[in-house]
Amino acid sequence: MADFGYAGEILKVNLSDGAITRLPAADYADRFLGGRGIGAKLYWDMVPPRTGALEPDNCFICASGPAAGFNRLAGGRWIICAKSPAGEPESFNYANLGDSWGIRLKYAGYDALVVQGKAEKPVYIYVRDGNAEIRDASHLWGKSAFEAGDSLKTELGKGVSVLTIGPAAENTVIFATVLADGGASGSGGLGSVMGSKMLKAIVVAGDKKPIAANPERLSSLADRLFQLVKGNAPALGWVIPGRTRPRACYGCGIGCSRQSYTDGNGRRYKSFCQPIDSYRRPAEKYGNNSVEVSLLAARLCDGYGLDSSVMQAMIEWLIRCYKEGVLTEKDTGLPLSKIGSVEFIEELTRKIAFREGFGDLLARGTISAARSIGGRAEELISYSVLTRANELRDYDPRLIPHNALLYATEPRRPIQQLHEASTTLVRWSGWYNGEEGAFLSSGAMRKLAETFWGSATAADYSTYEGKALASKKIQDRWHALESLVLCDLYWPVICSGNTADHQGDSSMESRVLSAITGREIDEAELNIIGERIFNLQRAVMMRQGWGGREGDRLLDYLHSEPLQYLRFNRECTVLGRDGEVASRQGTVVDRAEFEKMKDEYYALRGWDVQSGLQTRVGLEKLQLKDITDDLEGRGLLK
Repeated sequence: MADFGYAGEILKVNLSDGAITRLPAADYADRFLGGRGIGAKLYWDMVPPRTGALEPDNCFICASGPAAGFNRLAGGRWIICAKSPAGEPESFNYANLGDSWGIRLKYAGYDALVVQGKAEKPVYIYVRDGNAEIRDASHLWGKSAFEAGDSLKTELGKGVSVLTIGPAAENTVIFATVLADGGASGSGGLGSVMGSKMLKAIVVAGDKKPIAANPERLSSLADRLFQLVKGNAPALGWVIPGRTRPRACYGCGIGCSRQSYTDGNGRRYKSFCQPIDSYRRPAEKYGNNSVEVSLLAARLCDGYGLDSSVMQAMIEWLIRCYKEGVLTEKDTGLPLSKIGSVEFIEELTRKIAFREGFGDLLARGTISAARSIGGRAEELISYSVLTRANELRDYDPRLIPHNALLYATEPRRPIQQLHEASTTLVRWSGWYNGEEGAFLSSGAMRKLAETFWGSATAADYSTYEGKALASKKIQDRWHALESLVLCDLYWPVICSGNTADHQGDSSMESRVLSAITGREIDEAELNIIGERIFNLQRAVMMRQGWGGREGDRLLDYLHSEPLQYLRFNRECTVLGRDGEVASRQGTVVDRAEFEKMKDEYYALRGWDVQSGLQTRVGLEKLQLKDITDDLEGRGLLK
């Protein structure tokens, strides 16, 4: 019988020999909860350290968490992970997705799914009510992610949920995505891992809903969550009056500003967050119907399977290169003079997805393409690219010093972690600018910083002081939250417009977990679990050659090019010392201060300060003795 909150089993499918096996989830859930935690431990156990991202021995792992399947908690998120080709160097990577697929995997009888090996021809995996089969997908290969998903639903009937890839992943574009029901997309280059395995899709179906240990207590907590967060989700630029309408993720029970719309054929697509911005500004400047062109661009990215955060940064780089004469239409075979048009975005996405001509160079990522061209092309990436995984420049650590260590120690932009200090700053900015309904005053912000980030000084965005501890706390908390798995639009409940002091509740997550599993865990214990999971991920990355202190770095320009402006904060205004207002305009991430932050951060984590290596004492304190023995044998432990 499954434990409370869990389906009870992990499914493993080897595409090379067709073997299908099952593992008890309890062996992993006790120390690592689910989601990111279980995914990282399965990866540690099953993938040889020097395996290449596109080699058969790499594992593609999907995992839900104990919160999946329980309504009104914004808890339907799920995780995919694998070694990815997206960064430099190749590294273990992850993505966080929403809507229904992760919940349906649990309904099908499994808390996680591991796919290893490589099929001889295109296949898909079909899991229904505990049974799993590998089926031929030759008829789906070459189709867009939308077409493949629709075909499988027609073929298999109602009640199935589909995770699939488009042509970009089939052609192993390094930033290829996956797409699931409701437009849930997973980035980090993990689509190319599915493509390398000749795995077109994974389909799940079932009705084995999980049971909570204390459903009455869980219902009461869901009521409290709603009271704390109602009205907190902002309505932003992806809400298009008369064109889109609200569409909450499956089982959310709260809803947010996530939107959907239909095309002329009645098919429904998402309108949400960064994907809608990926082509909006070029379209506006070109003079077209920018809304419809932006929606088209997002559909093209999802259909082909291209990471829109990489595409947006790449398009901005192409604009700069064209304006300065670094690239021409003759050089690229692209209609660069028509950036912003339908013609351009259709041509660009197709060439990249099918690796045609200049598109083959771009399929390796903006940084690699710029390096191949050299000179000014390489310098211009600083206008748009922020990470080694070629992702968009947002949540800039020159503006938000809390984010410097988060970017430096993760294989990609850790968006859930970045949102903590960034969205809190946005809320404070709304109050400072007198926006209607804004409530997060300077005093309230300093108080929440004490609770969630370790000191009131962490609310001062003009200094590096207190940011090492804040970064550690954010990472530990989010590795737990991404193992539960809870949505970052509402979790953690840092602040609220519906309490007298506008403070949130830092104990909510641990109480939800306790109500689901029946295992009483307090806030401190949950954060320790998050710390354990983060250290496991660190060990995975170190074993693959991350490089310790030398690997914990930012792109060089962040230390040398002064910040001018950001779209959401053009004046770079922040809360400063003792509640005063300051500006980060003209600042860089000071190298000396950054290294001092690393010293403090490593010490807080119990790592060796000089090398950034983990220690036996620290890992064993986190119940990771099995990890320490392996690291020590490789000379990666102090």
